[in-house]
Amino acid sequence: MITRFAFAALLLLAQPALAQSIVDGPRARPVAAQDGTTQRAVEAVLAEAPKGTRFGLLVVDLQGRVIVSVNPDMRFVPASNTKLFTTAAALALLPRAEWPDAEGGAQVFLMPGTTGKPKDVVLYGRGDARLSSAADCKVDCLAVLADAVAAKTRVVGDVIGDDSYFPDQRWSAGMSWNNIGDYNATAASALSLDANELPVRVIADPAGGPPLIAAPPYLIVRNEALTVNAGAPTTLQLEHRVNSREFRLYGTIAVGAPEWRARVGIDDPADYAATVFARMLRERGVKVLGTVQVRHQPVMGKDLQPAVAAGQAVAVAEWGAPIAAVTPPPLAELIPLINKPSQNHHAELLLRRIGRVNGGSGSVEDGLAAERALFIRAGVPAEGFDLFDGSGMSSYNRASPRAMIALLRWGIRQPWGTAWLASFPVAGRDGTLTKRFAGTPLEGRIQAKTGTLNATNALSGTMTTASGRRLFFAFFANDVPDGASAVPIMEKVLEVVAAAN
Repeated sequence: MITRFAFAALLLLAQPALAQSIVDGPRARPVAAQDGTTQRAVEAVLAEAPKGTRFGLLVVDLQGRVIVSVNPDMRFVPASNTKLFTTAAALALLPRAEWPDAEGGAQVFLMPGTTGKPKDVVLYGRGDARLSSAADCKVDCLAVLADAVAAKTRVVGDVIGDDSYFPDQRWSAGMSWNNIGDYNATAASALSLDANELPVRVIADPAGGPPLIAAPPYLIVRNEALTVNAGAPTTLQLEHRVNSREFRLYGTIAVGAPEWRARVGIDDPADYAATVFARMLRERGVKVLGTVQVRHQPVMGKDLQPAVAAGQAVAVAEWGAPIAAVTPPPLAELIPLINKPSQNHHAELLLRRIGRVNGGSGSVEDGLAAERALFIRAGVPAEGFDLFDGSGMSSYNRASPRAMIALLRWGIRQPWGTAWLASFPVAGRDGTLTKRFAGTPLEGRIQAKTGTLNATNALSGTMTTASGRRLFFAFFANDVPDGASAVPIMEKVLEVVAAAN
């Protein structure tokens, strides 16, 4: 068993300088500092930003005293800073998060088929994000379930992928339609395999013919691309036909150009998992006489009315004991896998797990209701945030700098706070901050979650200043003009704050 404290210690070993315990004062609304020098310096830098950019910034010390304040109560699209809400809620609300995830592991059942036909195989997902079909898989492996079926029978009927543990809400409200098909916006499902994403490789044809495509057989790729003369730019694009496994490749790649790579999302994860499972069974000598089928749980009106508050009972599949199940690693270990690389799929499933465990059906609405109730109890201003997903891909999400600071100050004080902080990317060292602040005085001295969406940049977390002070900050940029980036200005502002304090 991995205890919560062992999990925290494990992360601390990796980052001893930053993931130190922060002792905070009373949970009070930040109060203004006396010296306006830093404020004026920051405002001068922000004046250099691309015209039209809207900024929100709040920087406070450990006691909540304000160092810098720019539109602290204005609401902004937080992008992947949304994951800070999701992961904090998971650590606070999911029971036994530091234990192996027995409640989330996929199961396999043999169910009576049509009269006179062999039993069907049902692969049943329960919200785990890490089930794998990789040949070198060591834990949470689909092969374990395939082996169990092969040991039980040599012939089956249909192979059914069942993700009815959650309602069929594959994408959250406010996600841009053009993101669907990209690995950043792969569908959420209670039955997930290989993070619901697949690789595509394109290699130029030396003879000048259509380029060569290497993709898993599950994908259908229509090749309309061209190989052109050496030296020309690569202009390849993969266009997705939504709610299908079909992609169209078009554009050009030059002779001698490097291999072009992409990762694409899967629109029906349960279908993909069942398809791979059927293949695994055949490889083990099991005859599959039927076809691959899926079972989804349609979204009902009750799913859209959060059951967390209503105390509704949660439906549970009643099929008797499974013939086998896998036990994923602890959910607590999922937190750095979400925050450091900003993994959207894992965050979306975590939100649904929160809703399911806290009395709901596992709908998006259930998860969001549980989160909101938690954070209002924690002192996060209710008017300062509205969330619509777990990952930050929704353009409907809103958060104010003051709400984010309240979340950070509350979260750090919790028993899991040190481990949560250790899951944030470190400037110039790892995650989505690997290449940012490198070679500056803030390298290794910022621990913060990034956020990037159309016309949006965000960064929230902690920093250690030139004098050794620890500060919390929440920094948002919205309405960034097309073709511009607010990142250089935001980094310059934080360098100014660090140097002045």
